Amino acid sequence: MYRAYIVEDSPVIRDNLIETLQELAQIEPVGTAETEHESKRWLAQNDDRWDLAIVDLFLREGSGLNVLEAARQRRPDQKVVVLSNHATGDVRWRCEQLGADAVFDKSTEIDALVDYCMEQGAKPH
Repeated sequence: MYRAYIVEDSPVIRDNLIETLQELAQIEPVGTAETEHESKRWLAQNDDRWDLAIVDLFLREGSGLNVLEAARQRRPDQKVVVLSNHATGDVRWRCEQLGADAVFDKSTEIDALVDYCMEQGAKPH
């Protein structure tokens, strides 16, 4: 089972995302966070418990950009993607500079995120 850690401060979006990923991509959620500090701490303490981190940029406290930067030291098989309402060209470029493997727009690219998760989950770990 492909394991995902989800950093999203909206309970509605987070719950819908978890449900969609479990149903369509066979993703097992292993944890969630609403703040930068909580996310960075969990990722640092649970290095072997996740395969994918899905990170929103605007959090209840702090920034998803700092979570991305903190996750740069991950294993090569671990992926970090951004899911944001603000996926402009500049934002996508900045996320890639900080080590994001992909960037998805919340309003138009959920299907692409599901496809990405299914592709990653199908790879041998």
